[in-house]
Amino acid sequence: MNDSLTPFHTFHLPAKASQIIEFTTVEQLLCEWQKAVSSQQPVLILGQGSNVLFLEDFDGVVLVNKLKGIAHREDEQFHYLHVQGGENWHELVKWTLEHNMAGLENLALIPGVAGSAPIQNIGAYGVEFERVCDFVDVLNLRTGERFKLSKAECGFGYRESVFKHQYRDEFAIISVGIKLPKAWQPVLSYGSLTQFDPQTVTPKQVFDEVCAVRSSKLPNPDEFGNAGSFFKNPVISAELFAQVQAKFPTIPNYPQPDGSVKLAAGWLIDQTGLKGFQIGGAAVHTQQALVLINKENATGADVAQLAKEVRRRVREKFGVEIQPEVRFMGRTGEVNSDEITR
Repeated sequence: MNDSLTPFHTFHLPAKASQIIEFTTVEQLLCEWQKAVSSQQPVLILGQGSNVLFLEDFDGVVLVNKLKGIAHREDEQFHYLHVQGGENWHELVKWTLEHNMAGLENLALIPGVAGSAPIQNIGAYGVEFERVCDFVDVLNLRTGERFKLSKAECGFGYRESVFKHQYRDEFAIISVGIKLPKAWQPVLSYGSLTQFDPQTVTPKQVFDEVCAVRSSKLPNPDEFGNAGSFFKNPVISAELFAQVQAKFPTIPNYPQPDGSVKLAAGWLIDQTGLKGFQIGGAAVHTQQALVLINKENATGADVAQLAKEVRRRVREKFGVEIQPEVRFMGRTGEVNSDEITR
C-alpha cells in the first residue's frame, strides 16, 4: 500500500490506498472496477474527494473520475446541458454564465465534480441540484448496462437521493443532464442575497455575491484541508422548534412546506462557543463553525472525534441532533458516520 490519497481529497489527510487509477472513459472505469472486484478488492470511485473523510488507509482500489465534456442544445424555452461526471462543478457554473445561461449561480464555489452533485443533491442559498436536474446517466458496473433516470426517479430530498440507497453500490454516475429556463427567475431568499432587487439583479451579481460570502467563510483546502460544510442543517418538528425558540428567541429558522423547520447548523455550533476548538490536529474553523479543518496534520480519527464532540455540545445545549454531511470511509468502504460520531 503506497499510493497516497492526500492529494485526492480536500481534507488532505495522510491516508493511502492499495492503488489509485484515474479514468477518462466509461470503458476504462468498467474494466478497472470489474478487475478489482474479480480480485476481491474493495473499490471506491472518487470525484474531487470534496465530501469524503478517510478514517484510515483504504485497503483497495480508488478510481478517480476524469470524464470530461459539456454538450449544449436549446429550444425556445430552455438550455439543455449534458455534462460528463468528471467536470469540475464550479468551473461548470462559470462556463454557463460566460455563455449567457443563468440558473446555477447560487451553487457557485461548491467543491466537487458534476457526477457527485446528484448524490448529495447539493444545495446552497435556496437552490438545490434537483431544481436544475433534467436526468442522470447511470452505469451498472457489474453488467455494463447504461440507463437514464429522470429527475423524479432520483428520489431527491435534503442532501438525499437514490444514489445513497439502491444505486449506492455497484453503480456509477457517468453524466448529468441540466435544464436551465431562458426566463430566469433569481432566487434571493437566503443571507445577503436578500439585499438585491429581483427586478434589476443580474445572474453575475448573484454569482459574485455567493463567491464573496463563501470565500470569506470557507478556508481554502490547500491552506487548511476541509470538506466544506461538515454537518447537515437539521430539520426538526414544529413542536421541538417551539421549545427551542422559547429558550433562544433569535434562532435563525426556515419553515418547510411540510410544517417542519430547518435550522442553521453553523449557528447552533457557533452558540456553543466551539469556534477554534481543537482535538488533535483537527479544529472547528474560526470563521465558519460548520467547517471542520485539518489544522495541524490531523488524522481521520481526530476529525471524527471532533465531530462527535461538536454533536454532543449542540445536543446538550439545544436538544437538537446534527448529523455529518460528509461521507466517512473505512478500510474497505463507506461506514456509518452517524454511528461513529453519535
